[in-house]
Amino acid sequence: MLHPVLFLLLAAGTVPMTVAEFLAKADSLKAKGMLAAFSPDYRLLREEMEQVATGWRAELAAQQASGRRPHSCPPPKGQVKMGGPELLAEFQKIPPARRGISVKTAFYAIMQRRYPCPA
Repeated sequence: MLHPVLFLLLAAGTVPMTVAEFLAKADSLKAKGMLAAFSPDYRLLREEMEQVATGWRAELAAQQASGRRPHSCPPPKGQVKMGGPELLAEFQKIPPARRGISVKTAFYAIMQRRYPCPA
């Protein structure tokens, strides 16, 4: 039988990663050089961004399907080009005092700024 606290933690899901945590892990990976590709943190950061980006696209599709104004208006999937260095540069622009926000919140703000919807 699961301990009640463990059960609550599992039921609550994972805690969103903050920008500060993301940047700290990214800095640690940079220090590892080519060995970074074998680090569990490499996979963790990649999966975090895949989930956030997939959720962003799904949310945009749901907004458009319901007739609501979308959060942002990017080009079609596959045409949005933002590599790791660009994403890290965007996250590093966030003042240290605000880096406690989730990666999702930061990513959505970046996409809204990069791809605003026409008025």
